[in-house]
Amino acid sequence: MNKVKYGLKNVHYAPITVTGETVTYGTPVKLPGAVNLVANPAGDKTPFYADDTAYFVANANNGYEGTLEVALVPDSFKKDILGYKEDANGVLFEDANATTKDFALLFEFNGDKNAVRHAFYNVNAARSNVESGTKGQTIEVKTETFAITASPSLNKGLVKSKAEPTNATAYDAWYTTVYEYVQPV
Repeated sequence: MNKVKYGLKNVHYAPITVTGETVTYGTPVKLPGAVNLVANPAGDKTPFYADDTAYFVANANNGYEGTLEVALVPDSFKKDILGYKEDANGVLFEDANATTKDFALLFEFNGDKNAVRHAFYNVNAARSNVESGTKGQTIEVKTETFAITASPSLNKGLVKSKAEPTNATAYDAWYTTVYEYVQPV
């Protein structure tokens, strides 16, 4: 078990397809150049007061909201998730009428003992910022950041999972297919 975590690597996305009430995940695609991931819990705490105290407190788990910062958003992500169109000449167009596609987000954090792998099951991404600057005596790399929302999954209400190397079955296949909940026997 880790005492600390650091680093971000092996970020992948897997597009979601919904057919009726069935949710399926596409094959995970590497999203290279991960710089930073911030995911803050979303949902309100609702206390009910009785007997001059918080008699009952309900917590709504609406997933997470935050940002993902990468060196450069790849064209594959723009087409697969953000709905960009590519013409016959290979020119990429941002379409104001496109509907973004939800996806699973897979990633891992290093730690003092284990590289723990994580998954958010129902993520939506906004468009990334566009920024650059002139080159002076030094080169300053500019990154691209987009807002993400990780909501409870459409089929099971699951938000997030994590796996450590002690479970080789799940851990080793983490970036091959999106790992889904297995009912204990």
